[in-house]
Amino acid sequence: MRTISKTLSANDTGLTGGHQAGILIPKEPGLLDFFPALNPAERNPRAHLTFVDEGGTPWELAFIFYNNGLFGGTRNEYRLTRLTRFIREAGLEPGDEMRLSRTEDCRWRISYIRKDTSAQSGERPVLKLGTGWKVVSI
Repeated sequence: MRTISKTLSANDTGLTGGHQAGILIPKEPGLLDFFPALNPAERNPRAHLTFVDEGGTPWELAFIFYNNGLFGGTRNEYRLTRLTRFIREAGLEPGDEMRLSRTEDCRWRISYIRKDTSAQSGERPVLKLGTGWKVVSI
């Protein structure tokens, strides 16, 4: 199983009132290759992925490459969208960690850890990549 995680910011949880399109995915190989490859020759390519939470509820998220910078515009970024409902229903707050996992048979999982609980649980160390994202070593 492969797992990445994001420590949520106030902006990610909607507390700042910003109207962003999903959570930014840095252009880090350890993060981008977690998701399906997207065709940069296509304008704003996307993949719809169904993640299942620990209670068995499916959540359809979209991994999008906003690439209009390659077509005369300004954007050139990857984002994970359609997370607002999951964040609100789970009651996630800034500092909480959202975890995304992909099993070897390509099943997608989503979970979370409340802030300050990971240090107490004796979890293995992780490689920190910045912007709150990290690859979880298993």
